Amino acid sequence: MIELVLSKIKVDETRSEQVIIFREKDGSRYLPVVIGIAEVNAIKLKLSRIKPPRPLTHDLLLDVVQSLGAKLEKIVIDKLQHNTFYAKIYLKRQNGGGEVTIDARPSDSVALALRAEVPVFVAEEVMGAASVTEF
Repeated sequence: MIELVLSKIKVDETRSEQVIIFREKDGSRYLPVVIGIAEVNAIKLKLSRIKPPRPLTHDLLLDVVQSLGAKLEKIVIDKLQHNTFYAKIYLKRQNGGGEVTIDARPSDSVALALRAEVPVFVAEEVMGAASVTEF
């Protein structure tokens, strides 16, 4: 697995697409991922340190996870199929309850990871298939 850091967010108004661009933490490759407008707004809110008066969906989900006695450990973008990325959310139950893995969209996973301040990883085969060296 390769650890990623969020490098930038690009909005392509001509194609109505929002792209989050990751960079290898210890490398030079980039991984662009197209995401929805709601998710890009959730990510931008967190990066801007704007705290809404009421919890938004990703804030609520993190609150639920923590209230149930679990901790978000990491996010892994683990598959690319038909130009669609897939991700997993890894939770650790407290008090020796083990690990839980949940299928999720990368966009939701990243919004959640930013809130929980946990790392985002990508499988080597996904990085090899979808990365670029310049952005």
